[in-house]
Amino acid sequence: MRFTKMHGIGNDYVYVNGFEQEVADPTALAPVIADRHTGVGGDGLILVLPPGEGVDAHVRMRMFNADGSEAQMCGNGIRCVAKYAHDHGITTANPMRIATGHGVLSLEYTTRGDGTVDQVTVDMGEPILDPDKIPVRNPDLTRVVNHSIKTLVHWPTIPASTWIDQCGLDQRMTCLSMGNPHLVLYCEDVSKVPLEFVGPVLEQHPIFPQRINVHFVQLNGCGELTMRTWERGSGITMACGTGASAVCVAGVLTDRSGRRILAHLPGGDLRIEWCDSDNHVYMTGPATEVFNGDWPEA
Repeated sequence: MRFTKMHGIGNDYVYVNGFEQEVADPTALAPVIADRHTGVGGDGLILVLPPGEGVDAHVRMRMFNADGSEAQMCGNGIRCVAKYAHDHGITTANPMRIATGHGVLSLEYTTRGDGTVDQVTVDMGEPILDPDKIPVRNPDLTRVVNHSIKTLVHWPTIPASTWIDQCGLDQRMTCLSMGNPHLVLYCEDVSKVPLEFVGPVLEQHPIFPQRINVHFVQLNGCGELTMRTWERGSGITMACGTGASAVCVAGVLTDRSGRRILAHLPGGDLRIEWCDSDNHVYMTGPATEVFNGDWPEA
């Protein structure tokens, strides 16, 4: 099986051309090929597929996390799908329409001097704020905005008060969906958050029936912020495009930041805008091809 390793600001996946070859069991393949010690390594597996009959799209994307679970969307991943489809000769459409588990999304891109895709802007669509559709299991809320978690979460055995004080955590969460579920928390210093311990606690909390992506955000002023992510099914990741989009929306909903932000993630930067005129979120960032290779079995 031929594969391509790609990443969007460090959020890396193994890509397979489904126009030319079939992956019989991607759920089983994803954890093996994504293993960073014995496989290719990555945050998961993404298939670039024909859109299917009657679907108004140029390609279709299926995304599998490193644990084998299938996710609806990946903001960094879809930028790489657009680059793959263009650079590998599947389509040169611009805008390009890509079918996902969250519907068909439109992407526009720019190219370098050699003709390969550089920057990609994704129309992420409208944020989903209805708790039933995120989903968040809380019948008393119509929106999950600045909702206190002090009595909701039992933190792990590490001294909770110590890290909460050190990072200056604001224990009010905001939840929404950008095609996949997100939880946003704000603090004064994201580097002081023990993400490897607190991420799984929040991801797997019973009020999130489909689990959730977790983001800690530090406001830097002038429309800039720094964020760290615990990604559902993959753990700590270098970047999360849908997460940065969710953070932009959360900032507006809670009056913490404006409709345009520059998000600094461990792997690089994303520019996000929640447009007032159409209520859509637009994400702009790079897509990078790392190498190609052959996997012994699909």
